[in-house]
Amino acid sequence: MLTEEIIEKKIEPDCDCSITGSINIISGKWKPFIIWTLLSGSRRFGELHKVIHGIALKVLSRHLKELEADGIINRKVYAEVPPKVEYTLTEKGMSLNDVLQLLAEWDKKHKVTK
Repeated sequence: MLTEEIIEKKIEPDCDCSITGSINIISGKWKPFIIWTLLSGSRRFGELHKVIHGIALKVLSRHLKELEADGIINRKVYAEVPPKVEYTLTEKGMSLNDVLQLLAEWDKKHKVTK
């Protein structure tokens, strides 16, 4: 019997500013990397784990579930053995491309990356 896990957000902002919702969706150390990686096309779980160095399997799994719940990514399960699952960005997720490109440009300009 399958049970669905309810994903709860950990951030409860006290302010009601216009960026609160979007920051809540892409917040955290790893979500921007996941989205950035999926901008180039679909990836399987293992591929994401290899590309995003340092992310724990449990954290990757949780973030993928949260991003799916927020409508940022699609999870497609293929009916084969062993099971094959691919993650892709939704149209909503693809719309984050410009935002992430601007963040990348800002990072280069201000030399934030170590």
